[in-house]
Amino acid sequence: MTRPLFPGASAAPRPKAGILDIAPYIGGKASAEGFADPIKLSSNENVLGCSPAATEAYLAAAPRLNLYPDGKATILREAISAHFKLEPDQLVFGCGSDELFMLLAQVYLEPGDNIVQPEFGFMSYRIVARACQAEVRFARQPDLRIDVDEILALVDDRTKLVFLANPDNPTGAWLPESEVRRLHESLPANVILVLDSAYWEYATDPSIGEPLALARGRENIIVTRTFSKMYGLAALRVGWGYASPAIIDALERIRLPFNVSVPAQEAAVAALADEGFVARSRELVETWRPWMTQQIGGMGLEVYPTQCNFVLVRFPNVAGRTAADAEAFLATRGVLVRGLTNYNMPEFIRATVGLERQNRALVEGLAAFVQR
Repeated sequence: MTRPLFPGASAAPRPKAGILDIAPYIGGKASAEGFADPIKLSSNENVLGCSPAATEAYLAAAPRLNLYPDGKATILREAISAHFKLEPDQLVFGCGSDELFMLLAQVYLEPGDNIVQPEFGFMSYRIVARACQAEVRFARQPDLRIDVDEILALVDDRTKLVFLANPDNPTGAWLPESEVRRLHESLPANVILVLDSAYWEYATDPSIGEPLALARGRENIIVTRTFSKMYGLAALRVGWGYASPAIIDALERIRLPFNVSVPAQEAAVAALADEGFVARSRELVETWRPWMTQQIGGMGLEVYPTQCNFVLVRFPNVAGRTAADAEAFLATRGVLVRGLTNYNMPEFIRATVGLERQNRALVEGLAAFVQR
């Protein structure tokens, strides 16, 4: 028997204000009716899988599944520090980059504060901010470009975090290092610039520069990286960040213990060391990304420039020819792509750069759709 309610209490548990207004994250589709093994180009995964050395390290950890992981991720900390020549005490590790975004929000945002992000930026940014009862401000992206001045125009005395993915998901847009530097130098000293570099390894434009170098010695920048994309360890959820000692100290105070598992740490160390696998993964994207752009653009569809491992395609807003129609049509052929309605981009689909047979199946499917 439950106790009587206190005066003014509700008859059932209620989430705090704003939680039920948050649109939940929806991942890319993984199944298609009638296909046991569809071509999955909906989640920007590495279609080559992961390094064989990472698989071996993962399996070798199996006899130790009864043991808690090292909460400081020492082996991974030392590997990343040596590989990127970073100060080991300025690293933080999370269950993917997403956990780091949540930690930043929990540490720095209070009700009434705000974050600024590009209009079509990654969904996680707005989710973590609203979970802390902060306002989300969306900087316009004219023609999907990231505009520093649009971002700066929204910054005020309640802004605590500015999120920028470079290159960007889902648009594929990017900023040269000079513009990122201008953005940082124009921010108040108490505003943290969060540079999400999940797709940085796929960038071929040298103007993007090295975000880790930009963060060194600066008090209000954090660079986040992930093993989910280039390294192909999306299932293991390993993210890391590099920032000033003050930011790292604050995040470490609320980071939950044992948040990166033993197999994940050891597989990530092995993946980092396999530079041959990284080179093959990059070569695949550099070979097929322009081919897909040319082939799809030749059908009269608009394909946007990208520095990521995907292409972004715009469809006319005409009945029977929409992006949603294309997504559904491709699924009937066992090809899964990502519709972007939840990003308020209903005219677009996003497709991962896949293996040759997968890319050709996508192009053939789109050609059949256009010619219907």
